[in-house]
Amino acid sequence: MRTKIVATLGPASMDQAIMKEMVHLGVRVFRLNFSHADAAHFGPVVQKIRALEAETGVCLTVMGDLCGPKIRIGEVKGSPLQIRKGAYVCLGTPDMAGHKECEIFISLDVPELLEGLAEGMPVSLSDGMLQFTVVRVLEQDRLFVLEAQNGGILTSNKGIAFPGKTLRVAAMTEKDRRDLHQGLDIGIDAVALSFVQCKEDIEDLKAEITQHGTWIPVVAKIERRNAVDQLESILEVADAIMVARGDLGLECSPAELPIIQKKMLRACRHAQKPAIVATQMLLSMVKNPVPTRAESTDVANAMLDGADCVMLSEETAIGSYPVEAVRFISEIAEHAEPYYLERIGGPFAPKPEKNPPKFLAYSACLMADNAESAAIVCHSTTGATARYICSRRPAQPIYAMTTDARVMRWLNFFWNITPVESPHEPRSHQKRAEQFIHDSSMFVPGNSVIIASGQATPGMGTVMTNEIKIYYK
Repeated sequence: MRTKIVATLGPASMDQAIMKEMVHLGVRVFRLNFSHADAAHFGPVVQKIRALEAETGVCLTVMGDLCGPKIRIGEVKGSPLQIRKGAYVCLGTPDMAGHKECEIFISLDVPELLEGLAEGMPVSLSDGMLQFTVVRVLEQDRLFVLEAQNGGILTSNKGIAFPGKTLRVAAMTEKDRRDLHQGLDIGIDAVALSFVQCKEDIEDLKAEITQHGTWIPVVAKIERRNAVDQLESILEVADAIMVARGDLGLECSPAELPIIQKKMLRACRHAQKPAIVATQMLLSMVKNPVPTRAESTDVANAMLDGADCVMLSEETAIGSYPVEAVRFISEIAEHAEPYYLERIGGPFAPKPEKNPPKFLAYSACLMADNAESAAIVCHSTTGATARYICSRRPAQPIYAMTTDARVMRWLNFFWNITPVESPHEPRSHQKRAEQFIHDSSMFVPGNSVIIASGQATPGMGTVMTNEIKIYYK
């Protein structure tokens, strides 16, 4: 399959036999959720994945997902409380508890989050299950009266969100910094940052990685409205984007969310960055052996929108049917991907612009179609050529050769790319590609394969892809 599957590991899927079956069904990225465990717990899991990689011969990526500043309320007196529509509650800093107008008081001990909160602004609690509107400001930036827009149960320590409001809270917490460095020590290959608001959040994380003396790709989780508004600048510095529809759905109207997803996936393809669609893909399969019709349609539509990856969370972490969930994703792809290729009608043509790498990639895809080639093989140390070819969405599989194992594992996030470890000899990238085709059992004699590679010329400062060749095995 061309679409990659990201599977979250948890109690339901830590068994090596289950993980192996998921790999055979298309999982290429395993997600470790640092919201629920630490590096000491995940160390043996990473070793299992490495053993599985050696056994199957499939390049696998370990992504650590940092929990970020998940904002929660404090203890609510009398919790749990039944809140009816139209009821009034107070929200404020802990020192405001006991105010005469606050029969029901919700405390928040991060005062900077309340700065600028004003009448008419929405407030969401319990993962969006309770919706409120600010109706009075009793103490500026400290105490507010909220009116319930719907009924529900209010309990202590639940998450709180302020849809549309810019929050003065950094995406990385001290816990995240510890988890990052410890995660790098145990061998994670990529890291996802929660609640990104701007490109500076990504730059902060990248500085920490550099401080550790290494490089791994950074996935920006888009969960805030202002992150959507700043997507272009975030794409400049992030290595991948996750459309995290759970928290994003609290900040944006559910009616608007599908269009936001489509726009984000399109922007990622134009930027040659992979996009992951996440949250509730097959949520009913936590308890049921088959998904709902709506869920299977949702997964197919993500593929038809051009998603590079789809991600399973509870389905594989705690669900009763982790392998079956992965199998359904794979089966959906069998039907959705051919239709996607039929619908786009050939590789995407670049916009009129001065961008030789993009036009060279497009030319390679056109040549592969015209020559009815079995595949496109490209050699690129940084993976840039493979990314450009992937963004054109060719029907032929893309084999991306690189000598850098870190780049190989980054390329696992990209649609239709199979990373291949390249030898350091011969020096010619083209000769390396030809040797790979000659030695591989995936290509039979008589097959044509398109090779995109770089060959140094006297006037070239840095070796980059500058050749396309039709190679017949």
